[in-house]
Amino acid sequence: MGLLDSFEKGLERAVNSAFAKTFRSGIQPVEIASALRREADTKAAIVSRDRILTPNDYVVRLSPDDTQRMQALGRALNEELLALLSSHASTQGYSFAGPLAIAIEADDKVATGTVHVDAGSAEGRVSWQGVVEIDGRRHPLTAARTVIGRGTDADITITDAGSSRRHAEILWDGERAMLRDLGSTNGTKLHGEKIREAALPTDSTFTIGRTELHFKVVPVTTPSTTPRGGLS
Repeated sequence: MGLLDSFEKGLERAVNSAFAKTFRSGIQPVEIASALRREADTKAAIVSRDRILTPNDYVVRLSPDDTQRMQALGRALNEELLALLSSHASTQGYSFAGPLAIAIEADDKVATGTVHVDAGSAEGRVSWQGVVEIDGRRHPLTAARTVIGRGTDADITITDAGSSRRHAEILWDGERAMLRDLGSTNGTKLHGEKIREAALPTDSTFTIGRTELHFKVVPVTTPSTTPRGGLS
């Protein structure tokens, strides 16, 4: 697509066109977007076969004059940068270690028209958690064996007449998951196919009765500092 890929073009359309008069000289928003993407790519680390972690806390350092120009946009610039960096991470298969935050700060040592980005490394602060999502509600897998069904004694209870009281279970060892049907009346489907027992990779969808359940493996962190965001 030439010098600007779709990530950069999205910011150019959403921000530059609306605030073109603000940026007659100095840094351009599209350059900030590119710098954030490069930093995310550079700091991305493979932590397992199917998990790539990238920092979630970014500080954009600009000259005082450029910072003043960016502040003229208020929240618009920050919101676009957050959305577009999230989209880039999703496209690349990256996971953030926590809530994404981008701060823009003035730095006398940075020349006008240039941008420096520092990203906080999440190395050593991340654990991985298996979760089941049902109708937007997330249920963490806190035990090695999690029973799902309509019975009150199930670990995850679903109100579905097509499910058995103890319909299926997920076995989770902290890295891998297995889905097992517990002799249910109507069976358990994984990606539309009935199974008795099958590996359950992240981003899998399985069905109990008429209920769709989504299994994911997500990063869990305890923030060491208060996340930053917005323009400083």
